[in-house]
Amino acid sequence: MSVPRKPSVGIIWAPFSKGQAREGVAQGPAVVKEADVIEKLKAQGCDVKDYVTLGFDVIADDPPHLNAKNPRTVGRANEKLASAAAEVKKSGRTCLVVGGDHSLAIGSISGHAKIHPDLGVIWFDAHTDINTPKTSLSGNMHGQPVAFLLKELEDQVSGVPGFQWLAPCLSAEDIVYIGLRDVDPEEHRNLKTLGIKYYSMTEIDQLGIGKVMEETLCYLLANNQKRPIHLSFDVDGLDPSLTPATGTPVPGGVTLREGIYVAEQLYRTGLLSAVDIVEINPCLGKTQEEVDSTVNTAVSIILSCFGKAREGSHSSSC
Repeated sequence: MSVPRKPSVGIIWAPFSKGQAREGVAQGPAVVKEADVIEKLKAQGCDVKDYVTLGFDVIADDPPHLNAKNPRTVGRANEKLASAAAEVKKSGRTCLVVGGDHSLAIGSISGHAKIHPDLGVIWFDAHTDINTPKTSLSGNMHGQPVAFLLKELEDQVSGVPGFQWLAPCLSAEDIVYIGLRDVDPEEHRNLKTLGIKYYSMTEIDQLGIGKVMEETLCYLLANNQKRPIHLSFDVDGLDPSLTPATGTPVPGGVTLREGIYVAEQLYRTGLLSAVDIVEINPCLGKTQEEVDSTVNTAVSIILSCFGKAREGSHSSSC
């Protein structure tokens, strides 16, 4: 696998928080920007265009639909993000969406799919985020985006106000999970019923991250299919010792070395077409050191997605 040219990057800043209940995650884009991520990307040879910081409306009269909280606000925000992501992809750039909470993946992946309907998704997360408005225990929509994206679950999310614009764009075989360790019973049932491929921390421990990435890429790129890849990266997929300033930390997560390896391998395919990095919440760091650790770790993942390599890095092939 040859090393691709340094990519051109289009960044969308998405300070949105209404997919969950904790204050502060809307500040994630600002602290990542303040960490000089644009300058660091340029320094490693990337052509970077700073597209827009999206403004999101909060709809005052927005009662829950079943167990889904703030559905109109979340739906409208994702419609706006989908349009912005599609514009970045039309320009030929790799789309980087910095959030905000993980409900934003509904918009970023939908917008990506408008331009590249054959895309495949790697969902890096401690959680599956495949609850539905009926099954969600918390009602927080950052735990439901995959259900809104999957064609197989369309009947479970139909009629949710705010999402009239949405057409599911993924099939169950188009997504692979990496890093799972906190999955609700109904979510586990969906994984098994739909046959979705996933690697929990148990599989990562058993196989090693190298084998996990080799299998993931062979699965998504079967028969030498050159399809665009969308990485949706929740920082809580990493161990909380690295990213403590996040809303739903789960012990026993992916190490920094393993997370960087995931990003490096995706870059080396030359097929990484969009990246979300979400759930950075500077208000949840107990100290400035915890905030800095979370932000710097997120920036390290971003830089690796766009070509920063460690010496001696090699890729596996099918």
